[in-house]
Amino acid sequence: MFGSRRPRVLAALCAALAIALLASCARVVSAATEDDSPAADTSGRKPNIVYVLTDDLAWNLVEYLPHVRQLQKKGTTFTNFFATDSLCCPSRTSLLTGQYPHNTGVFTNTGDDGGYGAFMKNRNEEKTFGPALQRAGYRTGFMGKYLNGYQPADKNGTSKPYVPSGWDEWDVAGDGYREYKYDLNENGEVVPYGKAPQDYLTDVLAKKATSFIGSSADARKPFMLEVATFAPHGPSTPAPRDKDTFPGLEAPQTDAYDKATRNAPKWQRSLSPLTAEEKKEIDQRFAKRVRSAQAVDDMIGQLEKTLEEKGLADDTYLVFGSDNGFHMGEHRLRPGKQTAYDTDVKVPMMVTGPGVPAGEEVSRLAENVDINPTFLDLAGVEPPSTVDGRSLSDLMHGRTEEEWRQAVLVEHHHAKSKEGDPDAAPKDSGDPPTYAAMRTDDSLYVEYADGEREFYALGSDPDQLTNRAASLSPAQRAALHHTLTALQRCKGAESCQTASRTRT
Repeated sequence: MFGSRRPRVLAALCAALAIALLASCARVVSAATEDDSPAADTSGRKPNIVYVLTDDLAWNLVEYLPHVRQLQKKGTTFTNFFATDSLCCPSRTSLLTGQYPHNTGVFTNTGDDGGYGAFMKNRNEEKTFGPALQRAGYRTGFMGKYLNGYQPADKNGTSKPYVPSGWDEWDVAGDGYREYKYDLNENGEVVPYGKAPQDYLTDVLAKKATSFIGSSADARKPFMLEVATFAPHGPSTPAPRDKDTFPGLEAPQTDAYDKATRNAPKWQRSLSPLTAEEKKEIDQRFAKRVRSAQAVDDMIGQLEKTLEEKGLADDTYLVFGSDNGFHMGEHRLRPGKQTAYDTDVKVPMMVTGPGVPAGEEVSRLAENVDINPTFLDLAGVEPPSTVDGRSLSDLMHGRTEEEWRQAVLVEHHHAKSKEGDPDAAPKDSGDPPTYAAMRTDDSLYVEYADGEREFYALGSDPDQLTNRAASLSPAQRAALHHTLTALQRCKGAESCQTASRTRT
């Protein structure tokens, strides 16, 4: 796009300037008719929604998950789906509320600007999709991992362990990363689990999820269920049946594996080549991640089977995704996340359901802020103007969106404290300074709080190995900065849509 590809640079710059002249145009509203609405079938029933959200599951794990691959064949895959931050709590807050971190106030996993405390302090709980869907007549359920810092026994001023409003079924853990010896808040009662095979958390969630589907079917009510696993997040404990699977499995090695970034920002310059021992450890850790994800894949199969048995398969959207990605040796970074590279922010997202075409791919830029308005839209509920994302319903049903975003925003704060943070990273694992980033179809632009910049032209550099920020012209740099700044300041769907398309 830039550098040696000068003619295309000029064309792209002219296009950007032309777009700027259209900044005052109204946001285009979908022209779908009532007959095309995904919110009801011919019998007038509202569709069900099942959302399986994994923890740290990167794209390179998908090939080892047969049920997830079947979702790709039976439904539609979003090939350019991104997280607002490659970190658990800010990402999960964005998908629950439909807002960017600068509007939720949740940027990290702990401290004043992160975790469950910041989530509650900034009144995000009332913005989640659960209460809105419950008011629309849905039976709502949430199971598994909620937010960093949440504890099942917390009362939040109530007389018993707290259950947020808007959820009919609440089965949520605090520290469930080990998959054993955890507590669940089960609808206001704290229930301890041990270390027996039947206590394996992902399997417990699978049983509770299938039970919820069954009871919702018996009640003849539409339902929305989110099952948020702790797998494959470290320590990546597999189910007993999977502990000896995939012997000798090695981590994939892309062109960025053990390669230094050219013109790297300061925080990366001290990274040394991976040692033979570190490469071996990466292979072992990757295999553990694959093994721990098998129980999630099994759960998807069980959910599909239950939906079929209850006669609900044709009326249910099944959505699969991850809160963030995970790098393992790329850019010489030891295993971790939190960077703006695609390994960390570009995550799997696929959906099956009523009217969703099979085997299709959507390349439009989508982001986890779109989850909240999408679920509301599918249920026939008008998303509030305060969400920053947009419904993906038209795109997932094979319809086009003429006026779509041209950039997604990533916002990351360097954590002030690593205490109590399961994602705390040493410097060689990816612990960058505070930054804001903008990902487009063909570029990645990053601005760090210390003044450094990164720019990657993805057409010639898909692995993001050569930082070309220094070769940008003043006009190019100003245009990128202005668009990124507009995204960082946007509030609400219309504002953020405009910011993602125009120079302001």
